[in-house]
Amino acid sequence: MISRYTRPEMGKFWTDQYRFEVWLEVETLALEGMAKLGVVPESAVKSVREKGNFNVDRVLEIENEVKHDVIAFLTNVAEYVGPDARYLHFGMTSSDLLDTSFAVQLCRATDLILEGTDHLLVAIKTLAYAHKNTVCVGRSHGIHAEPITFGLKVASWYAEVKRQRGRIAAAREDIAVGAISGPVGTFAHLSPKVEEYVCEKLGFKPCPVSTQVIPRDLHANLFSVYAQMGASIERIAIEVRHLQRTEVREVEEFFSKGQKGSSAMPHKRNPILTENITGMSRLLRAWADASIENIPLWHERDISHSSVERVVAPDATITLDFMIHRCKRVVEGLVVYPERMKENLNSTGGLVYSGSLLVALAAKGISREDAYKMVQSHAMAVWDELTGKGVVSKDFEQRVRGDMEITSRLSEKELSDCFSLEHHLAQIEYIFNRVF
Repeated sequence: MISRYTRPEMGKFWTDQYRFEVWLEVETLALEGMAKLGVVPESAVKSVREKGNFNVDRVLEIENEVKHDVIAFLTNVAEYVGPDARYLHFGMTSSDLLDTSFAVQLCRATDLILEGTDHLLVAIKTLAYAHKNTVCVGRSHGIHAEPITFGLKVASWYAEVKRQRGRIAAAREDIAVGAISGPVGTFAHLSPKVEEYVCEKLGFKPCPVSTQVIPRDLHANLFSVYAQMGASIERIAIEVRHLQRTEVREVEEFFSKGQKGSSAMPHKRNPILTENITGMSRLLRAWADASIENIPLWHERDISHSSVERVVAPDATITLDFMIHRCKRVVEGLVVYPERMKENLNSTGGLVYSGSLLVALAAKGISREDAYKMVQSHAMAVWDELTGKGVVSKDFEQRVRGDMEITSRLSEKELSDCFSLEHHLAQIEYIFNRVF
């Protein structure tokens, strides 16, 4: 468990205290289900409801001797309940308790993740609308491409995070299953109605077929979509990290008064929050891989998955929860530099308009290959000057306007339109309406 990054709201789900509370809840519900069928006396339910309790230290003490967590727990509960405790776990196997309780913990942790994601989406939407018309350069392969707006970049974050939220919500529903089916899932010692009762009370569905355990493809799916959400948050982080680079300087993580960026270089303001997010995303992907390895268990059950899940479940939920809230903090505090964005957009001497000119020439009946050669000859001349000298003697538009082969094909308005931002930004409102 990554305690430094644990928010109390999430961390509580993975404490021994909370785990045993869920165990007692599941065992008591199973007992109620048995009593309704006449398998155990109603007095036993009353006794457990009134006196059922445990002490974490005592459970661990007993476990140290018996080397079995469920037996240790039931033994300690019996010390509180007395003789009626003999009806607890009646006809059940350990995995009935463990897997159903594990699903409870996962569902409640995932609900918190979904809640945090909703807050993140609000922050992203606010940033997108604030910079809906803030013009900047779009990049492909890290190289200047064509003009866009910073708000459009952020809108793409929103759409992606919203998709990931939907995947997590669906995986949460898949994992909301319980199993009270006995040693090999045959209900040999208990009616399926007990399982149905427990699941109904928990808001779960019964696992259709559970062997001794709930099949681990369900868990692998949940941890895989956690990793996907982590990757989407990392995409936001990487964009911020790139745009904060000294050579770019278009956005910057908020740098608080008194904050220090480097022990050696007082001028540094490093993107530490987003770098941290990138590292955490790597962990989520590793845990997703481990959860997939848990799917092929031996026969009806082995316990090779157990040790993995004791690490993966708390660490993955805690890490993703932290990443979501850290990303929200980054988005809400992001410092945006519109003037620097304009400066960068214009820094390549108008090369970002080469595509517009290509389309305009092709529309006049010139073959795409010939039009491409005409445009590229001027574009490469500008590029070579920028690369060699850092400045250009004539920018792209000036060069093009001096080429009669091009200007003879286009009217003044058509040529001017090629070097205008208007048609690049004309559909921003349409895209925003689709996203939001």
